[in-house]
Amino acid sequence: MTTVVNDTGVGPLLRDWRERRRLSQLELALRADSSARHISFVETGRSRPSEEMILRLAEHLEVPVRDRNVLLLAAGYAPRYAESALDAPELETLREGIERLLQGYDPYPALVVDGSYTVVAANRAIALLIEGLPEHLLTPPMNVMRVTLHPEGLAPRIRNFREWRGHLLAQMERQIAYARSDALRALYEEVAAYPLPEPRPGDEPDPEPYPYFALPLRIEHDGRVLSFVSSISTFNTPMDVTVAELAIETMLPADPATVEYLRSLSG
Repeated sequence: MTTVVNDTGVGPLLRDWRERRRLSQLELALRADSSARHISFVETGRSRPSEEMILRLAEHLEVPVRDRNVLLLAAGYAPRYAESALDAPELETLREGIERLLQGYDPYPALVVDGSYTVVAANRAIALLIEGLPEHLLTPPMNVMRVTLHPEGLAPRIRNFREWRGHLLAQMERQIAYARSDALRALYEEVAAYPLPEPRPGDEPDPEPYPYFALPLRIEHDGRVLSFVSSISTFNTPMDVTVAELAIETMLPADPATVEYLRSLSG
């Protein structure tokens, strides 16, 4: 075993990820077909892990693709995963697929965001929900968390805002725990500090509690209250950092009145 890694190398980074996932060295070793002794040597810098071992440990630690590159660089290896611009030629097929998906979901709202909740694509129904918002919230790069939680954004229109706000902040907290991101932490601190809108009649929580996974978004539009259940999808086994951080959010109507209203608007 070779002694090459210091306190700024891959060992401390792997240890940090292991502790984030609340795994012992033995548990990680069993999952990665290694030994607790070897894991210890890697973390303390007494052993330089192979590129294959780093990727295997990262897989079992559920390290995001972007941070897998960081681990490889810290160990002296080249990054494994590209980070392409979304408008790059090699992602043309992906862009076309996303566009077809969004258009196909219309008249129901759907959008695509990156790892910092910046909107990279959306369909007509999203434009319907955000119409009339101030320009400073809609100017690109538009951020869905700011648009939703800002007191000048959708917040006054959301009838169950306190519940929905709690859901979104919990979602961000889970993502921060999953990935290292100073930008995401800064965004969380910003939107969590927004003042709450004044309660209005009808803004009380629904009389019947919903399971967590089915919490509806109840939002007012043109004097009507529309109800949606949100679903988020990501790409399976992505090999590009940009693609790995994309998420497709679709809003499924939660009641027949919402279905009828949206279909009437689509002609």
